Amino acid sequence: MASAGAQNVDSSEGWCVSVLSKKNCAEERRSKMSFMDEFNFWLEDDYFDQETKNELLAIRNNQEEIEERFYKELEFGTGGLRGIIGAGTNRMNLYTVRKATQGLANFIIKKGTESKGVAIAYDSRNMSPEFADEAALCLGANGIKAYVFDSLRPTPELSFALRTLKCTAGIVVTASHNPPEYNGYKVYWEDGAQVTAPYDKQIIEEVQSIKDYHTVKTMSKEDALKQGLYQVIGKEIDDAYMAELKKQILHPEVIEEMADDIKIVYTPLCGTGNLPARRILSELGFKHVYVVPEQENPDPKFTTLDYPNPEDPKAFTYALRLAKEKDADIVLATDPDADRLGVYAKDAKTGEYVPFTGNMSGMLIAEYILRERTATKTMPENPALVTTIVTTNMTNPITSAYGVKLIEVLTGFKFIGEQIKLFEQSGSNNYVFGLEESYGCLAGTHARDKDAIVAVMCLCEVAAYCKKQGKTLWDMMLDTYEKYGYYKESQYTITLKGIDGSRQIAEIMEKLRQNPPKAFGDLKVLKFRDYQTDRIVDMATGQEGRTGLPKSNVLYFELPEDAWCCARPSGTEPKIKFYMGVKGTSLEDAQARLEKLTEDLKAVL
Repeated sequence: MASAGAQNVDSSEGWCVSVLSKKNCAEERRSKMSFMDEFNFWLEDDYFDQETKNELLAIRNNQEEIEERFYKELEFGTGGLRGIIGAGTNRMNLYTVRKATQGLANFIIKKGTESKGVAIAYDSRNMSPEFADEAALCLGANGIKAYVFDSLRPTPELSFALRTLKCTAGIVVTASHNPPEYNGYKVYWEDGAQVTAPYDKQIIEEVQSIKDYHTVKTMSKEDALKQGLYQVIGKEIDDAYMAELKKQILHPEVIEEMADDIKIVYTPLCGTGNLPARRILSELGFKHVYVVPEQENPDPKFTTLDYPNPEDPKAFTYALRLAKEKDADIVLATDPDADRLGVYAKDAKTGEYVPFTGNMSGMLIAEYILRERTATKTMPENPALVTTIVTTNMTNPITSAYGVKLIEVLTGFKFIGEQIKLFEQSGSNNYVFGLEESYGCLAGTHARDKDAIVAVMCLCEVAAYCKKQGKTLWDMMLDTYEKYGYYKESQYTITLKGIDGSRQIAEIMEKLRQNPPKAFGDLKVLKFRDYQTDRIVDMATGQEGRTGLPKSNVLYFELPEDAWCCARPSGTEPKIKFYMGVKGTSLEDAQARLEKLTEDLKAVL
């Protein structure tokens, strides 16, 4: 029986434009009927609540909107879900979250680890607490205990929590730095990292195998609490997390000496970082930490931001205003789920604040850790630094200088986290640091995902160390360039939204794969790596080798003079990203080389 007010909508006539052939018109009509049938099912079936139906009734005359919401299932990828909040199969809502959780529960039960439970955290976005509870109650209905944080927490603390509680898995409800209309759902496994092969594909298969919403289980929160299947966690995990972070401090005496001299401006960008970042800096003794008041508290609308992304210079508008007022040494911003850190530092010569890329801030922390661990003889045996294939090539000379093994993995911090697990299993190496270009790094092994809270702490220690020497972070960055080379990186992104976007992105990748360019401007392609087919091709000899990494839809072009270019579709956004890097003889030379490579790439495309 259809619920009261539900309406059947059918507008198949007039759907195809006249220029289509009869065959194409029929195919369009069949495709349309498929999503229209799904739309009508959501309107009529008692499984869906009236609020959802009312939202759909409001668009019943908008065929384009109906198609966009129902032409496919919101994809449960290797990291989980991410999409616009709303009613429909291609949206983030209680029903798609519940279905994804049922698939995860089915997998956990097949693995026989349901008794270990699942930890759940969430961020400051719209519907995050509701989605977290929906996941917890679905798990409970499947006999799996959920440990749910009492309020919003950073993503890296979820990684820490599930390891501390010895859970079989973890879920964090977040859309990271995406616009306000988005939310997401990421799955972690018992090692604390996002799920990797082969479990990622197996969980996806479990989610995709669910065809009937009525088979998805749930229960009331009251019953879950009574049966011990829903447990609230909070302060005890926070305290343990803070204790682990402090273990990464190398020179507490320097912080103590300089804590009253350093001025720090910080913004959590209306997200989860505010309390933990302020707490760790306070407990370490930093006296002058100024938090941007307009962005201090959680705000799911991100009212003061165009885009809550620390990579975006506009996200620092309020923070830089406060920094100039307070004459701050450094300016820090964490994204809404506090796993990524953006940085500005003062140039003492000009008085201006200089932006740092994720590569730059990551290299400052890495060089400091490797140098000071070597100097203090606290470097572990067989040390390793782990990075991704699209991160700066400066990692090569820095790790060589300190006798640290460099390991490159595919893009995505879960692959860095996976290496920590493999090190522990094999005893081959000891992890000392990991970073990726997208403003994420991890010092320590307390978490297995990038951690902006530990990055804030580490960078403030580096700033104190610099201050003691009469330098700024920017001075140290210039010293690092002078020592290892002027490496500079950038991205060129093409955004292709809507139904046709994924097809166009696939066509771009296939063109580059089948006919790889022989040069970018005057830079010849030395080697071509195709991670999808696991091939490295020497462009001069035609000789082939293997990448040695898991299959991934990524193309990489090695160029002369330590330059490179890489093409990769985004896994979370309707974009294809081109990463580029060069090495110059000065900042100006590196910038000129990078601009030329960008233009040469555009010419190839």
